[in-house]
Amino acid sequence: MRLCSIASGSSGNCVYVGSDTTHLLIDVGISGKRVEAGIKELGLKMSDIDAIFVTHEHADHISGLGVLARKYGVPVYGTKGTLDAVRQSRSLGKIDEGLFRYIRADEKCRVKDVTLYPIRTSHDAAEPVAYRIGHDRQKIGIITDLGCYNDYTVECLRGVDVLYLEANHDIHMLQVGPYPYYLKQRILGERGHLSNEAAGKLLSRVLHDNMKAIVLGHLSQENNLPELAYESVRLEVTMSEVPYDGGDFPMYVAKRNEVSRMIEI
Repeated sequence: MRLCSIASGSSGNCVYVGSDTTHLLIDVGISGKRVEAGIKELGLKMSDIDAIFVTHEHADHISGLGVLARKYGVPVYGTKGTLDAVRQSRSLGKIDEGLFRYIRADEKCRVKDVTLYPIRTSHDAAEPVAYRIGHDRQKIGIITDLGCYNDYTVECLRGVDVLYLEANHDIHMLQVGPYPYYLKQRILGERGHLSNEAAGKLLSRVLHDNMKAIVLGHLSQENNLPELAYESVRLEVTMSEVPYDGGDFPMYVAKRNEVSRMIEI
């Protein structure tokens, strides 16, 4: 299996996941042209993409959906709440109803030789999910846009080989930054976004001896820095009670506006 971030951050998110025969996109929150260019860098074409899975309906996760769905007829998977909200988005234009495929949290679905397991998340959207994605015995977890996590979240991510994890903000940068008070409270709340420290604590609970890589994603442009996210998450792991040091596993920060390195299992 392979994972590659095509774009990551508060301004737009798109992640490629695939096997030798199945090619999927998780969210398309950038322009159709940028998605096409990113896919081309991976040696693929949009016509190779078997499905787009949507985590939730916020613009930084769906802004390219209308163009790509109309141009390529690619199936769009999401929860009922998410797809209903997608229908109501005026910025996307009309999407053929026949392309929508409904999924439910905690119920597996399959696209060719890849199995996806939607995970409920705490975020201020209609019916948001994250995804655990499996092929043979390989598993990848992609989880962003969650204000908090619990034992259920940890259990769903247990045993993944690669984890793509939100490290959205540094709490101090957010608190002293330019955002209005209500927005700061939203981000810091239980339906907002994970801080660097919270990401490190969650990672500590799902680390295991055979984890191949961690990718930190969805960084805020205003309230975080790649180096800060990286060091903060590593420090949380090192300070935790788990028998690992923050430097024991390969860890990368997904790039905001360019294709990141391909992670292969």
